[in-house]
Amino acid sequence: AKILGIDYAMQGMAVFSEKVETEEAGFFRKNEKRLAREQRKLSRCVRGSHNYELQKKKVARCHEKIRNQRRDHLHKLSRKIADGYDAAAVEDIDMKAMGQCLHFGKSVQDNGYGMFREMLDYKLAWKGKKMVKVDRFFPSSKKCCKCGRVKKELKLSERVYHCVCGNKMDRDCNAAINIREEARRMLTA
Repeated sequence: AKILGIDYAMQGMAVFSEKVETEEAGFFRKNEKRLAREQRKLSRCVRGSHNYELQKKKVARCHEKIRNQRRDHLHKLSRKIADGYDAAAVEDIDMKAMGQCLHFGKSVQDNGYGMFREMLDYKLAWKGKKMVKVDRFFPSSKKCCKCGRVKKELKLSERVYHCVCGNKMDRDCNAAINIREEARRMLTA
């Protein structure tokens, strides 16, 4: 069975165990200046006036555009994965808690990983395929995907995974491969 491992990443939303072509997300960041300008104009208007109501609609349109861009991107990506793979494996992480506790709130909200997981889940179900959720306490980042050795300590600032066996790779890619292999083990067990 062709399984894709997906690991959450701050930059670019997710890292995949295999090469999946994706366009750069971050739609809020791209439109942030325009949105801020429109919100500034709104704050200068007299509340309740005709211009205030018009400006309020402009701000709402700005938010809607960002939301639609994000949703479109996630639909296309989840469709591509659902079409190309028999199963997808994701880490069962709490996105709400991640956005609140990790000072990465804007990044977590902007990339829409939770929405992506939901879309992927129902699209795989439509096609009779599986979405495997790997336990959040599984050491996907700390475990070497080549030899299986688990590191005791791994700081979030260490972006490259180094193992004594000689394996040297991006830590998120290593985690995605480990998630895929754990899902394969769960499906065969």
